[in-house]
Amino acid sequence: MYLHPGILRDVFIQAFYSLSDNRLRTVLSILGIAIGIAAVMAVGSVIQNAREYIFAEFQTYGLKTIWIYRDWEDDNENRIVRRGSGIDNDDFEAIQRGCCSAVQRVTPVVYSEKYSINVNAGNDFYEAPVEGVGLEYLNINNDQILVGRNFSRNDIQQRKEVAIIGLKAAEELFGKNSSYINKSFRLFKKKYTVIGVLADKNREIISQLGIDNYDINGRVLIPYSVYQSILGSKDIHTLQVEAVSMDKTHEASQQIDDFLQRSHGGRYKYTIETMDGWINQAKKYLRNISLIGLFIASVSLLVGGMGIMNIMSTSVIERTREIGVRKAIGAQNQDILFQFLMEATYVSTIGGFIGLLFGIVAVYVVSIISRYALDPSWTMAFIAIFVSMLVGIISGFYPAYRAAKLRPVDALRFE
Repeated sequence: MYLHPGILRDVFIQAFYSLSDNRLRTVLSILGIAIGIAAVMAVGSVIQNAREYIFAEFQTYGLKTIWIYRDWEDDNENRIVRRGSGIDNDDFEAIQRGCCSAVQRVTPVVYSEKYSINVNAGNDFYEAPVEGVGLEYLNINNDQILVGRNFSRNDIQQRKEVAIIGLKAAEELFGKNSSYINKSFRLFKKKYTVIGVLADKNREIISQLGIDNYDINGRVLIPYSVYQSILGSKDIHTLQVEAVSMDKTHEASQQIDDFLQRSHGGRYKYTIETMDGWINQAKKYLRNISLIGLFIASVSLLVGGMGIMNIMSTSVIERTREIGVRKAIGAQNQDILFQFLMEATYVSTIGGFIGLLFGIVAVYVVSIISRYALDPSWTMAFIAIFVSMLVGIISGFYPAYRAAKLRPVDALRFE
């Protein structure tokens, strides 16, 4: 089929006049396509931005991190409820010495059943999550010290009453724009000296999704040896481990579980969490949001596509004699097919570009409302325009095929 340079121009002009005769149906069809494309653009862009934000928040945990703690709901064979956490200082020290080849770093984490504890500085009281941790805790958690220093071996060995606190905790206890280092507060009826303040971490989206509601910026950290002394036990409630690489997290988990089973004669069962589980949970939320957006887009595109099919079918009926004349003077079936397909694509593409603008506006509106910097996805823009053209081709194919198959004699007789 030879396409003269003027054919496309003529097709668009003919499409414009033809569609102008059915303005209401045309507008409704364009609107249906526009809403569907706007949904594709907006949801796709928001999901892409959310994925980037969530991944950045997961990095604040350390992507190679593993948590190991006793499974308190396990049923051992003889139904005896065993005391203790199933992890102690000997286990920690053995892992630290290198009993597990896939482990790079390890820290004990000690806490009490009452996870949030009242801390007071003078007359100011603050309820904070308090944990006893080791030297590698900050490294494993990708924590940055804003001012001050990390714990030293001397702090842990001599059970010094020192603390590293989150910036939120520091501001709650001592006020903003204060010099926090060497300030003191009371905890467990003893005075602790601040030796470090941690930079804030952003985990807002993870918290909103319900994956982790831990008050990361309000925490108070003390040496694990001090916390054990307070509790009167050498139990470690959680081992936090960093694998040598993300690919080795499963191997490191298995090595530690095997070691603990041997160390305690299989008396305990352990729960092991990795970042993979949390990442998969976040993906599940995003997938559900995507499905809702896809459903809205699909319904709108279906309505718009049916509208285009209706318009093109009406156009074929109204222009039957024109089709007959064109065929009588030499137009081929593919010429007629092409003309009507182009008209259908014309409608859907207009809807696509309008929907694209709606989608971009929607992304910026969501950005303003959510207070997150969201950028439109130009990949999604390309996909959206492609989808709109595809809808036009699919919706217009049947009417175009009917028009192409009309016999000139029958078409010329049509009144």
